[in-house]
Amino acid sequence: MRLRISLLVVGVALSELGLAVPVQDSPRQRLLDGLDLPAKYHKQKTAPPYTPGHKDTLDKAIDTVGDKLDPLPYRNGLGASVLGPWNWERSRQSPDMVRPPSTDHGNMKNMRWSFADSHVRIEEGGWTRQTTVRELGSSVELASVNMRLDQGVIRELHWHKEAEWAYVLDGEVRVTAIDYEGGSFFDDLKKGDLWYFPSGVPHSLQGLGENGTEFLLVFDDGAFSEESTFILTDWLAHTPKSVISKNFDLAPEIFAHIPEGEKYIFQGSNPGSIDQEKPTGKGVKKSKYNFTHRMLEQEPKHTSGGQVRITDSKNFPISKTVAAAHAIIEPNAIREMHWHPHADEWSFFIRGRARVTIFASEGTARTFDYMPGDVGIVPRNMGHFVENIGDEPVEMLEVFRSDEFRDFSLFQWMGETPKKMVIDHLFADDPKNGEIFWEKVKSAEKDEVTMPSGSDNSDEEHGDEL
Repeated sequence: MRLRISLLVVGVALSELGLAVPVQDSPRQRLLDGLDLPAKYHKQKTAPPYTPGHKDTLDKAIDTVGDKLDPLPYRNGLGASVLGPWNWERSRQSPDMVRPPSTDHGNMKNMRWSFADSHVRIEEGGWTRQTTVRELGSSVELASVNMRLDQGVIRELHWHKEAEWAYVLDGEVRVTAIDYEGGSFFDDLKKGDLWYFPSGVPHSLQGLGENGTEFLLVFDDGAFSEESTFILTDWLAHTPKSVISKNFDLAPEIFAHIPEGEKYIFQGSNPGSIDQEKPTGKGVKKSKYNFTHRMLEQEPKHTSGGQVRITDSKNFPISKTVAAAHAIIEPNAIREMHWHPHADEWSFFIRGRARVTIFASEGTARTFDYMPGDVGIVPRNMGHFVENIGDEPVEMLEVFRSDEFRDFSLFQWMGETPKKMVIDHLFADDPKNGEIFWEKVKSAEKDEVTMPSGSDNSDEEHGDEL
């Protein structure tokens, strides 16, 4: 009877575990030998994440948002529970702040800001919010404004002392401008298009189509303020009408009812086509400059884990102070380990969920998590990567105060360094794995968005124990 029960137990175990393992170390053989099953044959490999018993010496990413997990400060047997007040939603959005990887070390400025924390200025038919050095102290080279204009709504005629670079997030928008030589410019843009207006160039923006537009503005000074814009109506409101009268050679009464202050964002009439609307006076001339660019219409560089488009002064000549890359990082893929030698990286996350570890030298490193609408900063020369930790592609912009996009690839650097030098640095005590590493990097080919070989999105498990 006892033998029959033992065989029944073995049969049940085998029915669940299967026989697709080496015969000499199969679950069946181990059970027949009276041995315990190794952990790899158990359905639950380790304790769930964020518990005292969870072990993960590889510091792998966990998608707390997608998996609906509440992070707690436990890591590899260290840490403790939380007894005091705790913002669960905020913690879930930044799990690597709650439980940093064991490789994080030292003090570093905050490199993350969410536009959700920026004050919204609401206007007639639109709104605006900004992220500057005042909101994000590490954003010293660039500042940004997120703006929405409904159908026909106008961001009134204005100019800035800073250059303005913009990316259309959605909808359609008409831009107008006048260049330094008095040439006029008009264009209608859609999602994925750019514009760039150099310092002092006057321009206007108007939402088109059924839903208008939303766009991201980037200015080449982290201390920029949208409140410091030079606005047409504000200027005239603060100029004596006698002077306005002389300037335009018209009677003062003509200006009796002009606005008493800035209009900023306001509902305008729906425009016709550019050909219908553009001025036709005898002094009007067409600008010889192109202030717009179709970024998403560029042919991307396809990589093993996504794609990259780069727009800078090489293919958008007017953009002398801002360069940018548009990257798609597929699930499980990584924007390779790299650094930028000439400018801080200002990143904007459009969709997906990502984590970034920034290496600041002197043994200092910190990991940040990003979601749609978040801004990230990586100071120049600091090493970093961008890892997709969610179940959808990460779409992001990398923006720089520079005329050209430049980066150094760690992978490429290793492949272009003498083999003995690389192995002596990293594998002096492990020459066998040094050979494996060298075979991987010796091609010295950049793969800006890298998909690990053998990656399988459907077979991920959190916290595999070594």
